[in-house]
Amino acid sequence: MFEFENERSELVEKIEEFIRRKQYAALRDLLSPIEAADIALLMENLPEEDLPLLFRLLPKGLAAAVFVELDSDEQELLIQGFSNTELKEVLDELYLDDAVDIVEEMPANVVKRILKHSDPDMRKSINEILKYPDDSAGSIMTTEFVDLKTSMTVEDAFKRIRRTGPDKETINICYVIADNRNLIGLVTIRTLLLAEEDAVIGDIMETSIVSVTTLDDQEDVAGTLNKYDFLALPVVDTENRLVGIVTVDDAMDVLQYEATEDIEKMAAILPSDKPYLKTSVYDMFKARIVWLLLLMISATFTGQIIARFENALAAATILTAYIPMLMDTGGNAGSQSAVTVIRGISLNEIEFKDIFQVIWKEIRVSVLCGVALASANFIKLILIDQLLFRNPSVTPLVALVVCCTLVVTVFTSKLVGCMLPLLAKKVGFDPAVMASPLITTIVDATSLLIYFQFASLILHI
Repeated sequence: MFEFENERSELVEKIEEFIRRKQYAALRDLLSPIEAADIALLMENLPEEDLPLLFRLLPKGLAAAVFVELDSDEQELLIQGFSNTELKEVLDELYLDDAVDIVEEMPANVVKRILKHSDPDMRKSINEILKYPDDSAGSIMTTEFVDLKTSMTVEDAFKRIRRTGPDKETINICYVIADNRNLIGLVTIRTLLLAEEDAVIGDIMETSIVSVTTLDDQEDVAGTLNKYDFLALPVVDTENRLVGIVTVDDAMDVLQYEATEDIEKMAAILPSDKPYLKTSVYDMFKARIVWLLLLMISATFTGQIIARFENALAAATILTAYIPMLMDTGGNAGSQSAVTVIRGISLNEIEFKDIFQVIWKEIRVSVLCGVALASANFIKLILIDQLLFRNPSVTPLVALVVCCTLVVTVFTSKLVGCMLPLLAKKVGFDPAVMASPLITTIVDATSLLIYFQFASLILHI
């Protein structure tokens, strides 16, 4: 991959040169050894008018693999240029879950054409999967798996795998089902290879099975695959009938999507399913303006607090200089706790029942952080602000006000930061929404109130 990244620009230049000179055989030889995902990256750097030609030069199997890796806009462009025969050839090479992903991204007229030229079995399966809710296990599963019967011998199993395997997404794990399609066991290729040919599947299969239902959340499914290091996970319906499997490549896509979504929410951006460079300015505006408006309105509370203590600031104007530092430190401290807890929630390491344990841990962390920050800040105020810069307004009492506020602000911020995500999860909200923006707003107002209260007590203003 590293070498490919270094050679990408050189490869793009070679491809453009071959196209310009119409050296199509040389271009085909250049592309054939390259991985499908890397060819897709190359196609992103080429003019749109060259994509259909490039795609038609690829071998059939490689072309289908490249098609899956392309962005939806490029897929739509190619589909629009395909003849009916070409479209059917590509669809015949696709695995079912990849076909479903493409259908979900395409406009209605393109979907209609795809379904029209799909074979009846694939069309039926696509329609069935599309009925499942978004973000559910059913929406990301594939129905292309190998199933066996308990009465089969190992020899019979291999015959079935050879006969049906080429059309399946994976054959590493075969699932054993009863006559009513209930999932009763599984057997790996390794087990089959090491068993005697006359061994019965029912005797060598594993009966301890981890499975998910069609309506389970896709993020939970991906987490389960990650937890057990499975290559695939069986999906059953409410009656324990095997209806599909979720493979590790789909789980990785889910984890990437969910991680991106959480990061966007934590940065006060509405999630987007398009790459940055392909997202229009208007779409980015819509994704950002909502939270910016809410945060701007909430920030007015901070302004009202400052206005309320205007007399105190007039009596000791030096206090104004330390407001940004206190607010930023509080916001950063709260965000640290929030991000740590949100990650724990996402990995199922932390549940609501752990809230008191989390609070107690954050209390101890906040005391250590607060004291360390206050000590460093006191030394800075006395040695640098007062002695070095000879600022007479920075007295030991002013330094004491700032440092006491810092300790209490860090303490409060970390409590808010650890509690809000857990409370959000408890009432059914996404914990990521409770991260940086909302916590910062709460902490800013709280830190100012604490600041002015200490100023009143210590400086008597």
